[in-house]
Amino acid sequence: MKSIERIESNSANETFALGESIGKNARPGEVYALIGDLGVGKTVLIQGVAKGLGIDGPVNSPTFTIVQVYEEGRLPFYHFDVYRIGDIEEMDEIGYEEYFYGDGVCFVEWANLVEEIMPKNTVTITISKVLEKGFDYREITIEKEQE
Repeated sequence: MKSIERIESNSANETFALGESIGKNARPGEVYALIGDLGVGKTVLIQGVAKGLGIDGPVNSPTFTIVQVYEEGRLPFYHFDVYRIGDIEEMDEIGYEEYFYGDGVCFVEWANLVEEIMPKNTVTITISKVLEKGFDYREITIEKEQE
């Protein structure tokens, strides 16, 4: 059974703070699917997660490298951006399983493009704009299997 939490964010700062909270509470082996259109704040959320994990350096989307590894936090942080992936075999080539089933925390932007390889217990975070509620408003939905 899935639990679904809906969160309203009215600014990039609120989205960052949500990410920071997720990072502070993240546990080894967790995998997060991050879904949302271009410009909804996926990278802002990821930057908050990194801060929550104790990573102080710059964090950007690894659009051309597919995965960025950060080791300096309290847990290893693996940030995937699969937007430009052409074939699922590219994920095999970079050894995604080592990251997905390792001791760190994985965030996969555009995870819907590789959903067939996502682990069963993946936490799905969807960020959506709702323009009627303002330019900076975001609805963030977090879905996870109940323990």
